[in-house]
Amino acid sequence: MTNRIAILCSGQAGQHAGMFDLIREDDHANRLLQAWPLEELCAYPLHEILSSERLLFANPIAQPLVVAAQLATWEIIRGLISKPVITAGYSIGELASWSVAGAIVPDQAIRLAAVRAQLLQACIEPGQPQLMLAISLSHAVTQMADIASLLHAHGFYIAIEVAEDAVIAGGLLTHADALENAVTAAGGKVTRLPIEIASHTPWMKAAVPLFEKAVKESGISTPRFPVLAGISGIRLHDKDAAASALSRQLAETIRWQAVMDSVHEAGATMTIELGPGAALSKMLKSRYPHMQCRSVSEFKSLSGLKKWLQQ
Repeated sequence: MTNRIAILCSGQAGQHAGMFDLIREDDHANRLLQAWPLEELCAYPLHEILSSERLLFANPIAQPLVVAAQLATWEIIRGLISKPVITAGYSIGELASWSVAGAIVPDQAIRLAAVRAQLLQACIEPGQPQLMLAISLSHAVTQMADIASLLHAHGFYIAIEVAEDAVIAGGLLTHADALENAVTAAGGKVTRLPIEIASHTPWMKAAVPLFEKAVKESGISTPRFPVLAGISGIRLHDKDAAASALSRQLAETIRWQAVMDSVHEAGATMTIELGPGAALSKMLKSRYPHMQCRSVSEFKSLSGLKKWLQQ
């Protein structure tokens, strides 16, 4: 039986020095990577970015970097698999997923990623640095309304619903210590993420209309297969829906549980995460153990990846 494949596009936080190693083993993908405007948009040579953790995780660089890595990886595997039944992306990965579906040409998607990063960066007020936190709650506080209430009391918002008892939250750095203390007191755990911007929260609302305009003007077209909206998990089939979904997710909560459920409802039997990182495939495998879930980043060589895909 032919696998029904879903493609997952990772978000930020999984960048690493070797994230382009596999891509460079493929001549076609490597040529595309050199032709795309990545270094122009990042204002640094790629080798310099990859050797500096500061540059790797700087928001204006990280977003186009992640999208370029995913789309180069997609160029490697697209001819080795059947047409996907659906694609979905986590945060910046949602932009990449529209390109995977053929709605946005890769170099334009990379440019949109840079525009997105700049618009989000402009929402940070001088002297008010932002951050994102991964929060796991105790069994005593598992309702999303309870989690939201706890966050709001400290000026934070739910950015991503990861699981019934886990969220990514965004807010101001000055309030982080107090929130961490409150979560710990409630029996939870907090991890600070290397993302210095409160994406997917109302802190970013000024960027929404500007990015919607940029997407509409990008030459976006109808996707070859459905793309899942991060803010709802709904299947989208047309370019007009893309502009709304991609812009609204800048300031609205990503409902990743709903996205994972929609991947399952689409009948996917196999999911391939384009990386960098393997967080999405691990989350989906945990939620749906029967599904075959792998990330490209798990493979040490291009030959190993191709062998798995051909099997």
